[in-house]
Amino acid sequence: MSEAVERESMEYDVVIVGAGPSGLATAIRLKQLEQETGKEIAVCVIEKGAEVGAHILSGAVLEPRALNELIPDWKEKGAPLDTPAKDDHFLFLTETRSFRLPTPPQMNNHGNYIISLGNLCRWLGEQAEAMGVEIYPGFAAAEILYHEDGSVKGVATGDMGRLKDGSEGPMFQVGMELHAKQTVFSEGCRGHLGKLLMEKFDLRQDAEVQTYGIGIKELWEIDPAKSEPGKIVHTTGWPMDTKTYGGSFMYHLEGNQVSIGFVIGLDYENPHLFPYMEFQRFKHHPAVKKVLEGGKRISYGARALNEGGFQSIPKLTFPGGCLVGCEAGFLNVPKIKGTHTAMKSGMTAAEALFEALTGEGEAPREITAYPEALKKTWVWDELYSVRNIRPSFKWGFWPAFFYSAIDTVLFRGKAPWTISHHGPDHKSLKPADQCPKIDYPKPDGVISFDRLTNVSFSGTNHEEDQPVHLTLKDASVPVEVNLAQYDEPAQRYCPAGVYEIVREDDGSNPRLQINAQNCVHCKTCDIKDPTQNIHWVVPQGGEGPTYPNM
Repeated sequence: MSEAVERESMEYDVVIVGAGPSGLATAIRLKQLEQETGKEIAVCVIEKGAEVGAHILSGAVLEPRALNELIPDWKEKGAPLDTPAKDDHFLFLTETRSFRLPTPPQMNNHGNYIISLGNLCRWLGEQAEAMGVEIYPGFAAAEILYHEDGSVKGVATGDMGRLKDGSEGPMFQVGMELHAKQTVFSEGCRGHLGKLLMEKFDLRQDAEVQTYGIGIKELWEIDPAKSEPGKIVHTTGWPMDTKTYGGSFMYHLEGNQVSIGFVIGLDYENPHLFPYMEFQRFKHHPAVKKVLEGGKRISYGARALNEGGFQSIPKLTFPGGCLVGCEAGFLNVPKIKGTHTAMKSGMTAAEALFEALTGEGEAPREITAYPEALKKTWVWDELYSVRNIRPSFKWGFWPAFFYSAIDTVLFRGKAPWTISHHGPDHKSLKPADQCPKIDYPKPDGVISFDRLTNVSFSGTNHEEDQPVHLTLKDASVPVEVNLAQYDEPAQRYCPAGVYEIVREDDGSNPRLQINAQNCVHCKTCDIKDPTQNIHWVVPQGGEGPTYPNM
């Protein structure tokens, strides 16, 4: 930014970065406390998506526990929870057959709802605005602001209208500073500002590394004769091998729609593995294809998700702010649910923040009452009880499968030990010449699709003449290290075809081409790049995917 341009600033008591379930729950709870006590509190939420819910993607089955606590009359207020969960099916797949297994207790969905999480966030946004929360979609928080003492002062939104070389274009607008007594970071999994905060304040000093999965999803409209609203199907087994963590979901919604997706742990070893194509070939399994035949795919998206659980929860507070929701990693992996825990973390943070900011005397810069209170909630107990299940899969599928049954049934989640994770996901890849190549069937354009065609169903759009938001620390690394040792896995782990190795006509002079306009903001590259050379930053506000009903 030019030194001559001074940014305007706005002052709030609390600024919330990200209008996902945790951020909106934080905002709503703050305003509820304002109404209950008569003590005013100014709250602002900024959201990088063009609208609230535009960048939200999840399966999703909602456990309404936190929503019941936050807005008990949600049904009367029209919350979009229209499909009660009915039948749970848990299948083990071989390449051609399926075997129904007993549904694990954590995956019992009685009392839950199949939903669009994006639509729920849109509704929560309406509730928050009606209570006086200021919500600004299309404004991406690009920078953390600090006081002279090192505490967080707030955030600055990104400049708009910069050209690819960083210069100011004809439509240039400088970003704005948002100052707050406390800034709540709720960017979701692998938030780019949260990543910086982890490093600056060493928030992982007493926690294990976070581990992740990549979830790839399509929304289908199916033959009405095959629609079974409320039916929930999860699978394990094929097409994953016994060393690779992964599984699928298929949820039947109202309106003859089916939400179908596949999740693969990003600790996989084989750099030839192609998560997107694993999902595409999975849909050709006889048990799956029979549901999709005669239907049509209507939307597509992908998102990384936290899998570290209890062991990986970082320090949640620092001077001037805190982390809530998937920014911190509250997903219950065996349940395959994190919305209820994310919302409860935001609600708990709101209560601690409100008491500190409206109480007598000067508020402390670090609100340590928040994590202390969270440890007394059901969130802490829930995550503790399942802490050993995901890390046990580092032993392989069958040992983990039987261990998880013992941990759940015999120890009821209270085993006198805690299993550590395997380590950072980016360190798990083996050299390409030590791993077998995988032959993936060509998509048929009916049940399975190529990546770029599917990306067109995500509503993704980026202004091409802007600085690339997928930055490289060293431009030589993709070819000299990643291509040479790992056959540049970015070509495959990206679910949007952003990264491409291009060569001269004679096959010489390979180089990495970054098609940033395709990016669906899943964050997989920032996580899985074996050299940690890719650093994801926000593009211009309002850009990226536009997920309807996802």
